[in-house]
Amino acid sequence: MLVRVIGAGVMGLTAAFELARKGAAASVQIELIERNAEAGRGCSSFAGGMIAPWCELQSAEPLVAELGEEALAFWTRDVPVAAVQGSLVVAPPRDRAELRDFVRGTRRGESVGEARLAELEPALSGRFPEALFFSEEAHLEPRAALAALVERLGEMDNVTIRLGADAASLKTNADWTLDCRGFSARDALPDLRGVKGEMLVVKTDDIRLSRPVRMLHPRQPVYIVPRGGGLFMVGATMIENEERSRVTARSIVELVNSAYAIHPAFAEAEIVETGSDVRPAFPDNLPRILQSGRTLYLNGLYRHGFLLAPALASRAARVVLEDEFFPEVMDADQREWTHA
Repeated sequence: MLVRVIGAGVMGLTAAFELARKGAAASVQIELIERNAEAGRGCSSFAGGMIAPWCELQSAEPLVAELGEEALAFWTRDVPVAAVQGSLVVAPPRDRAELRDFVRGTRRGESVGEARLAELEPALSGRFPEALFFSEEAHLEPRAALAALVERLGEMDNVTIRLGADAASLKTNADWTLDCRGFSARDALPDLRGVKGEMLVVKTDDIRLSRPVRMLHPRQPVYIVPRGGGLFMVGATMIENEERSRVTARSIVELVNSAYAIHPAFAEAEIVETGSDVRPAFPDNLPRILQSGRTLYLNGLYRHGFLLAPALASRAARVVLEDEFFPEVMDADQREWTHA
């Protein structure tokens, strides 16, 4: 059996990986097609890389956390690139009520005082009177994770990777096709919309963090993810438009100001990269596996690419190999299912 996977972002790479390892005994051949000359480009490369299912419960449907828990095992065991250091949520002293509102919508988080926060992150000592700590959560460096997947796929005998290739021009028919093109699949999925995200990578040797830190703020929330070597990814923006590459001055100012509120050392940090891209989302912001004949569309990961891709990939592989059906991601009305 030949399975063709179109798109080599985090969704396509994880789908190809799951199909390859689960289908090896059945002589399933995987053909991964990417139109760019390099795999792992697009919005996946600009992600925060936070594997934080319980934090996400505050603003996402329970389904996101349920599927996201599977990502912890995937990124720490199957493709071990994530560090389980937990994640922190803080708020300016005048906005401490935001923390209490936040924790009510989450699970597996503990409230920690100023002394415990200083133990976890000495750089934040004296800056926040309290925080929330989600000890079981993890984070990864997205580009390193994507590269690790590409390397693993390259070592598999039943995988062929074609870069700089147009799937529409291929003459060989596949038994199954998995469309993992993200926002580019809107030609086949008219309900798909784009949500723009913008980020900065800054460098400073004046502060060290061991885990992602989210700061709650009514107007300018932000998250900072340590990348190692003095690098930090700063992100937060979710803009309802479909501009792919333009980073606005307003967003840069807001991200820098919010980072400064976490620690003043970020004001003097060197900006080494800015980036933006459009993340694919359906109207309810939930992921889907949509089937049309022998084609599966894996899409709608919204801002949860690394969190949701492993669960969708595993389910898609079982649809192809075992004729399974997963109502949580394949039913037409997912909100009805998640609230059942």
